[in-house]
Amino acid sequence: MLAGLASIAGRAAGSGSFLMCNLLRALPTTSTATHTANLHTSAPAMRNNLLQYMHENGMPKRKARKADKSPITGYNTIRGIVLKTVIRHPKKPNSGNRKCAIVKLSNGNEVCAYIPGVGHNLQEHSQVEVKGGRRRDLISVRANILRGKLDCAPAGGKK
Repeated sequence: MLAGLASIAGRAAGSGSFLMCNLLRALPTTSTATHTANLHTSAPAMRNNLLQYMHENGMPKRKARKADKSPITGYNTIRGIVLKTVIRHPKKPNSGNRKCAIVKLSNGNEVCAYIPGVGHNLQEHSQVEVKGGRRRDLISVRANILRGKLDCAPAGGKK
């Protein structure tokens, strides 16, 4: 196992140090003074310090990414005020103009929401009900406006 750690440390010291800096940053804050006094700047000494640290404490823990970035997390629907209506163009291979609105939610976040159906009556300062769910062909659209709620008229019927 020590040979494997040595090869990792050797690559870290040889490559310059993104891993080395992160591992050195992971040193405990309580006894940093004693550790920094022992740290040398030459590559072999840094490798030895790294191996010693990893031997005592194990590999540093990785930070997990945040799984959910949606501002509507925790709500089925949330009320908001339309700041601006915009027209978005979908990604390839789709084409057309999609009607969207920039909405300031009641929790303080701003989100770009899709307006489903044919035609709409939304304008600035309209109150709308927003539910989560992204549009795959529209970049940065992560919400949908509910038709027929608050100031948003029901969807126009097909004739």
